[in-house]
Parts: sequence; C-alpha cells; structure tokens
Amino acid sequence: MLIRRETPADIPAIRAVTAAAFRGAAHSAPPVEPGGDPGEATLVGWLRDDPGWIPELSLVATDAGAVVGHVVCTRGMLGETPALGLGPLSVSPERQGAGIGSALMHAVLGAADALSEPVVVLVGEPAFYGRFGFVPADGLGITAPDPQWGAYFQARPLTAHRPDLRGTFRYAAPFDRL
Repeated sequence: MLIRRETPADIPAIRAVTAAAFRGAAHSAPPVEPGGDPGEATLVGWLRDDPGWIPELSLVATDAGAVVGHVVCTRGMLGETPALGLGPLSVSPERQGAGIGSALMHAVLGAADALSEPVVVLVGEPAFYGRFGFVPADGLGITAPDPQWGAYFQARPLTAHRPDLRGTFRYAAPFDRL
C-alpha cells in the first residue's frame, strides 16, 4: 500500500470509494444527488471547488495502483484563526479493518503538522479517533458549530497549537450545504 497526494486522475476513484464507504451508513449525510450517492461523496467534490481546499492534505491510499482509501482536511476557522476540519475519511468496504484508515490518519496528521497547522477537528466516533490523539474539543475550548454533536466533536492539537486558540469552529462552506 502507498499513501500519496491525490491527482486529477484519482477523482473518479475517490468518489467511488467514498460513496461505497458511506452507502448505508447510519451516520451518513443525506443523499444529495439523484443517483442516491451518500452526501459525503458529493461533499468531496464541493470541497475540491472551494477556496478551503488544501491539495497537500487530500491523500489517497493505493494498492496495486487502485485507490482503496481517501482522507482530506480542509480550511476551517477557529474563531479568527485558520484551523483544519478533517473529513470525510473513506476506505473501500472490502478493505476496512486492514489498517488503511489508520495509515491515512497518521499520514494526514503528519502532513498537517509539517504545514504548521495548529489543530485538526472532526466529527466522529471517539473510540476510533481517540487512538490518534483526538480529544473532546470542548476540553480545549473549541465549540462545535452544532452543540448536539457533543463528544463526537473532537480536536487534535498539533505542534503549533497554542492554549489561547479557542472559540467556535467553522468548517469550509460546503459542509453547510449538507
């Protein structure tokens, strides 16, 4: 398996992997296309067209040249400070549980840290994301855009994090379209 930046040739495969990974998931965003693809598949395309897109933080996992996973971080704001929102993270259903998602997480967090980003936030399962250093965001003074997210709204401080980075997090604009 190889993890690398996405290329334009990967876009259809990323959409297919994301759609397959979230199809039927209880936590999936509502379908937003006539084909019934989960909202996450459409979201990645919307994000790619948004000023918040950071090409260095859209990574694919490939095996024998085929895309089997994808993760992306996009520009958000923590109060008035730039920060990152992570997601979606997608792995082909037949490859889930093989460590691909973990490898993608380690790679994107390392890349974000190398870019001197201060913090990454996400909405996800605490038992899974806690393995990567994510903690409840409110414990760091970071407020979710939706208070109902509770413990599922998590943050991972990076090397450039400062304790005074507090406030309400705003995701890239395409997240508001879901």
